[in-house]
Amino acid sequence: MRPPSHTKRSLRRIAVLLVANRGEVAVRVLRAAADLGIRTVAVYAEDDASSLHVTLADRAVALRGDSPYLDADQILDAAQGCQAVHPGWGFLSENASFARACSARGLAFVGPSADVLELLGDKRRARELAASLGIPVLDAAPGEFPVMVKAVAGGGGKGMRAVWRPEDLDSAVQACRAEALAAFGVDDVYFERLLTSARHVEVQLVGTTVIGDRDCSLQLRHQKVVEIAPAPLLDPLLRKALHSAAVALAEAVGYTGIGTVEFLVAGDAFYFMEANPRLQVEHTVTEMVSGVDLVRTQLLLAWGGDVDFTPHDRGAAVQVRVNQTSGGVLSSFGLPAGPGVRVDTHGYVGYRAGTRYDGLLAKLVVHGEDLDVALNRARRALREFRIEGVSTNLEFLRGLLARDVVGATTDFVVDEPVSGMRAPLAGTVVSVSSDSVVLEAMKMQHVVRVSGEVLVSVGDTVSEGQVLATGSAESTEDAEAVDPSFVRPDLAEVLARHDFDRPEAAAKRHARGGRTARENIADLCSDFVEYGGLAIAAQRRRRSLEDLIERTPADGMVAGIGVVNGSRVVAMSYDYAVLAGTQGMRNHQKKDRLFALAQQENLPVVLFAEGGGGRPGDTDHSAVSGLDCGSFHAFARLSGQVPLVGVVAGRCFAGNAVLLGTCDVIIAVEGANIGMGGPAMIEGGGLGVFRPEEIGPLDVQVPNGVVDVVVASEEEAVAVAKKYLSYFQASPSSQAVLGPQEQAPTSGQASAGGQASAGGQAWSCADQRLLRHAVPENRLRAYDIRALVHTLADTGSVLELRRGFGKAIVTALVRVEGRPIALVANDPAVLGGAIDADAADKCARFLQLADAFGLPVVSLTDTPGFMVGPEAERTATVRHLTRMVVTGANLTVPFGLVVLRKAYGLGAQAMAGGSLKVPRFAVSWPTGEFGPMGLEGAIKLGFKKELDAIEDPDERKQRYDQMVAMAYEHGKALNVASVFEIDDVIDPADTRRWIATALAPATSRAQGKKRPFIDTW
Repeated sequence: MRPPSHTKRSLRRIAVLLVANRGEVAVRVLRAAADLGIRTVAVYAEDDASSLHVTLADRAVALRGDSPYLDADQILDAAQGCQAVHPGWGFLSENASFARACSARGLAFVGPSADVLELLGDKRRARELAASLGIPVLDAAPGEFPVMVKAVAGGGGKGMRAVWRPEDLDSAVQACRAEALAAFGVDDVYFERLLTSARHVEVQLVGTTVIGDRDCSLQLRHQKVVEIAPAPLLDPLLRKALHSAAVALAEAVGYTGIGTVEFLVAGDAFYFMEANPRLQVEHTVTEMVSGVDLVRTQLLLAWGGDVDFTPHDRGAAVQVRVNQTSGGVLSSFGLPAGPGVRVDTHGYVGYRAGTRYDGLLAKLVVHGEDLDVALNRARRALREFRIEGVSTNLEFLRGLLARDVVGATTDFVVDEPVSGMRAPLAGTVVSVSSDSVVLEAMKMQHVVRVSGEVLVSVGDTVSEGQVLATGSAESTEDAEAVDPSFVRPDLAEVLARHDFDRPEAAAKRHARGGRTARENIADLCSDFVEYGGLAIAAQRRRRSLEDLIERTPADGMVAGIGVVNGSRVVAMSYDYAVLAGTQGMRNHQKKDRLFALAQQENLPVVLFAEGGGGRPGDTDHSAVSGLDCGSFHAFARLSGQVPLVGVVAGRCFAGNAVLLGTCDVIIAVEGANIGMGGPAMIEGGGLGVFRPEEIGPLDVQVPNGVVDVVVASEEEAVAVAKKYLSYFQASPSSQAVLGPQEQAPTSGQASAGGQASAGGQAWSCADQRLLRHAVPENRLRAYDIRALVHTLADTGSVLELRRGFGKAIVTALVRVEGRPIALVANDPAVLGGAIDADAADKCARFLQLADAFGLPVVSLTDTPGFMVGPEAERTATVRHLTRMVVTGANLTVPFGLVVLRKAYGLGAQAMAGGSLKVPRFAVSWPTGEFGPMGLEGAIKLGFKKELDAIEDPDERKQRYDQMVAMAYEHGKALNVASVFEIDDVIDPADTRRWIATALAPATSRAQGKKRPFIDTW
């Protein structure tokens, strides 16, 4: 590109530049900006105030906090009056959110776009992109070792560990996460196959133009110490392939600005490692051989200025990184000079060099007409350094370059050849004795055992690996011998707070035949871990801490995660013995926490809901209305995603009742009362004075459909809850104890031999030949549909829901050969099997439940149709009955139809999901009869004139009976099957075989929801 003709004009809008970094890179950028006439603003941490970049800037702004150079808000606040921000390297240089925040404040970010930063700054995504372009990457197969653990963000060798053995993986991951979080603010890591004896080669880009390449293979603990440009001993074809791969990656993202693509080279093969969408420490070595000032180029490109970055072949260059290995004040700082020698540094005599940040003190960059000249010049320059006041790696570097390093691989440098006992971590010396040194880092003290002469003093700052003493053994952190059985005072205090035994409160519960909240949870779950057990009521303004600890344990809610039937669930119980089980601030917070975990991990929820609703007595808050409470919303959002089980004994009013009513199933203990308002709320609303027992008793809440299952005791309620959950769990360990309402009839109990399902669960069933006699031969005779269901299902597997409501249809969870099934059946003993509004509502909701959680549906049909007539229409049957039709038509789970006897009209179609061709199978027992409406009604309606014309009543009845018999024969199951309106007429004893075979096994349910929610009605 041509040199700019009006450089100053193109930069007139960058009047002031903020440099969001420190140390050597900040100095480098500040100098480049000054050369272009740009005024500058520096930022600095409190312990970095003496750094050179602070004095070189036109203005400097102090930052506060533990990680100030990662505090985007503080840095952007300091950019007041600036037009652009240069991030340097490290810290926020690859942070897409920071780049977007700059743009939001009208600041130009000197670097690529935020979208490109987001892509290439995440090394995993960058690898995926490279692979999609056909660029080789080092994939690590599961269980493959050795591997390299690497931080997804940042660079500079931070957050990297080579792992050779599986047992070392966890510790390496933890170390990488911690290091990456401290350096870049992101702790994500990934794995790649470890390639040994390879060279590290980088390609320098400006946009999509290659400026050059360099070899960065000489590394110490994954941090580069020497770089050579151009990369020596590369086959021309291999160099071309590396350049082409880098350009392809840049073009794929529309890259602009300065960037680097890094590769590992082994023989003729190369592998993509990462792309750095920023300026790099080693950019200077490429500047020396290309003649391109990369930082100046960045600034010119920031406003789209006309820039000439044509590279020139200018011999060879070597860069050597001089690092401090301890803290201190520079008392002498003599730097090399002479032809072809450049030193970039932020050091000066009197500078206090700490150990909080990267140890880079100076970069020695030398140039020569060939590599031999450059290496000799680097060796000479290293000898000229004179640095006192801090220890450095100069001797190590001199020794390294005394060797033949051309063509070296990344494992050429094994370790720094320093004798003595080293610091296991960076920190400040706070204590010294003849056998120990105490280091403090991040407010924690580490006792390090040493021997020999101690070389550090109190107040010194040391870096990881710095020599502490002259002894020959490795220094070790102190480990005291302990007695495992000894309980320290801090633990004793915690254990005492976890003693939730309250004998008096428990005795009162037992005296009324009930159980405590913790007894119910213990019966429900194994391996229960409690969340928020130490929480107390938010009433410190009105009660003492001791009183609250004693009287409001867990703020009246026991909540956590446990195991039911071998699978994890969220279990929570209001504690009526604590403030009447009311809903307080802390237990709302616990609910929110557990509901979030249930949502994130797809965990069913069991809620023991006994309690009085909202609690007005909490004082430790600033709430006015409390209507911003999120618990009800969060719980309702779980509907349709995970099974929700509500259990109630005693009184359940107001907010507690809302949570109970949100559940898929409500299990109520005899004597329970459920209401949207308790006595106080009703009286306060001017609606009268009532005792709690008069509000929502079970003789109201069962026939109206609120309660699904009634049980005699809390023990039985827990057993039913376990059984209910088992239908939705992958491999229930056992079937729970049945409550009385689930007991199978005593007749027909002959059991098939014990067998196991495909999932390994044992099951048995009654003699299926009994089904041949379950429906009477007399087509007008009623029969016991529940006895039929118990015979058909696995023994002991039937759990009927809402038995006291919508009685014309039975809805039950059952198993067939161990497999959970949602079963619906018409009850001919109620309305002759006709479907009324309540039955339709009950069936529709049950179908939603099955569909939401992937349970196949089996419909046992014996219905003359929908209930009709003026009285029926008073119940809004048009809407309620079609609700069942709409729900059935939209099922996504396998559906099977078995016609037991009558299948007439729209009611039969609703039981079939809308049509006989909708189910996976539609079969009939021999007693099946079909028609568009009931036979008798059809004859009376269709042949009324003909029958009325017969004057003799006996003759008329005889003719009527003949017509009914002819219609019956026409609609008989065998005749319907002969025109293939149904799939088959079967032996009733074969029904289980049809269900087990024709309904394909359910696959694992995907995360998330199939339905938005399950209707609470």
